[in-house]
Parts: sequence; C-alpha cells; structure tokens
Amino acid sequence: MREFIKLLQDRALVRAQEPVTISDYSEPEPGITIVRNVDDNYLSAHPSSADILLLIEIADSSLKYDQEVKLPLYAEGDISDYWIFNLVENHLECYSEPYHDLQGKFGYRKKVIYLSNELVNLPCFPDLFLDLSKVFLQKMQ
Repeated sequence: MREFIKLLQDRALVRAQEPVTISDYSEPEPGITIVRNVDDNYLSAHPSSADILLLIEIADSSLKYDQEVKLPLYAEGDISDYWIFNLVENHLECYSEPYHDLQGKFGYRKKVIYLSNELVNLPCFPDLFLDLSKVFLQKMQ
C-alpha cells in the first residue's frame, strides 16, 4: 500500500480493506482500492464502480476465491481493472475489459501476468509505473 501512496500522491485516494459498493446487494472489502478523489473522502457513501480506478486483492490462501468468486463479481460490477497479487506463485495477475457472455457469465477479456521483478503501468495513470520488486519479497538464493 505504501508504494501506491508514494506513486499516486494526491492524484487518487488509496483505501485498504474498506467497503465498496458493487451493487445494491454487494459491498465487498477489497485488499486495496484506488479511487477518484472526492471532497468528503467517501464519508457520505462508499465508492461505487464509477469511482473505482483499480481494485486489488492480495491472495495466498484466498487465491481460488479471488479468481473464481470475486473476479466475476467485480466484472459484473463493471470494475474496469482488477489485480490479484498472487502470493502463491509470486506474480501479479492483471485483469481488464469486463464482459458478460450469452450464457450469463461475467469475466474479463484480458489477463496479463507480471513477474515479481517487472514494472507495471497503473491503469488511468499512463505515466505511473509500480516496481513489483518493491512489493514482492525476493527469495534469498
């Protein structure tokens, strides 16, 4: 979270494990959410899909749940960018372009994996890159 705050400064708000409104019946608490700045810092209402610039889960034991349950929920809520910091395989999974297919399933058209020593561009901020080596613990040789 510290790396996101350093990168974004005052350009967006970084929230940790605070509710977001996905639908009338769903208010999950993602690991990290990057949202648009608003005057009251979301004291009057939780951020909605329109406010969310990037939604992030940090997954070890919750990996399967984040990939199979939360991913379609976020796609249904039209969250444009969903990341999973996969601590099991030590990489970042970046999902984008939510879709709804003819069978009624929701998902993301694109999935890109970044290794723990790579840089990744932050959605909505083409000039900002996160150095994943500062996020993932590097294994000692």
